[in-house]
Order: sequence, then structure tokens, then C-alpha cells
Amino acid sequence: MEIDISKLKGQYVYLRELRNENIPIIKNLAKDERLWEFTKTLLINETYDEQFEQYISVALNSNGDGTFGVGLQKTFVIYRRSDNSIIGMTRYYGLSEKHKRVDIGYTWYIPEVWRKVYNKECKLLLLQYAFEVLNFNRVGFHVAHINIRSQKAVEKIGAVREGVLRKHSLQPDGSIRTTVLFSIIDEEWPKKKQQLLQLIETCKK
Repeated sequence: MEIDISKLKGQYVYLRELRNENIPIIKNLAKDERLWEFTKTLLINETYDEQFEQYISVALNSNGDGTFGVGLQKTFVIYRRSDNSIIGMTRYYGLSEKHKRVDIGYTWYIPEVWRKVYNKECKLLLLQYAFEVLNFNRVGFHVAHINIRSQKAVEKIGAVREGVLRKHSLQPDGSIRTTVLFSIIDEEWPKKKQQLLQLIETCKK
């Protein structure tokens, strides 16, 4: 599936598909252990180079890593418009044109932009594209049960908590992850969009 990147540009952030030339900057940014406190995606130890190579290889692969829920995907680099710097990454994954659904996740930001406007506008752009350009019926979010900060962030943008997948998967360090499911569906989107726009307006930078 081709994505029209021109439609993923907001007032504060813009998105571009992940490219090889982005990798050195991302590798440096991703060394911050605070990014992986809850996801355990990268453990940041003596094997960091090896871990990162595996992580970025999956991110570059449009077929994901073949695990449950990942499937077809598009990985995006998030740029701050004010200085064109990379501030994070996110993905569409579990893409299904047949079933008109997609999940948003694998998202991280550098700590200096946490709790600011950037994530909210990024989610607006991705949700707007899914519902208004792709005409999808559903956008989902899968959040680790211990990541209360992300659960609150997803709820704040209007996603509905649907349930919990107990002992859903194993994390890279061997710990068991339970996953909390959220979603927004098409008939909810017009109201959710207005709420999100108001949230962005009150949040600012």
C-alpha cells in the first residue's frame, strides 16, 4: 500500500517513511534507556548494536516480523517542523485493506518532547489518514499493561478501552507482557477528531 506522505504533515510535526539514511540518527537517539522502560524492545546493554540491527530490520520490512498483530506495516520517522529534527518513530501495522483496519503503535519519542503537542498531532495525522483517506473502519492500539503513561495518552486522544489479552507475548528480556486493547471506529471519528483538535489547540508546544 502506498501512503501519500503529503497528507501526513501538520503544524508541529510531519512524517516520512523510514529510510536507510535515517538509521544513524535513530540509532543514536534510541540509546536512551528511558524510551524502552515499558516495552523492553531494546535492552541497551553490551549487545545494543546487534539488538538495534534486528529492530531496524523489522521496522524497514513492510511485512513486519510475522508475529501476531504485526503483519503488513509502514514505519514512519517523526520530524519536528520547527527545526526539521527527528523526534521519534511510529508505525501503521496489522494493515488490512480487505478488512479496513489498521493498528498504530511501536511509537517512541525523545524524552524532551514527552507530554507536549507532538504526539497528539502525530496521532491526529495518522487517524485522519486512516479514516478519511483509506476509509478504514477501525484503528487499534495495543499497549503494555505496565505502561500506564501510554494507556492514559491513548485514552486522552479518545480511544476506547476494549479489553485485556493476558500473557499475550514474551518481551526480549524474557518477561511476559499482558496487552491492553484500545480502538477508535469510523462512526466515532468525527467527534473524536474535534476533541483531538481542541486538545492540540489547548496543549500547544
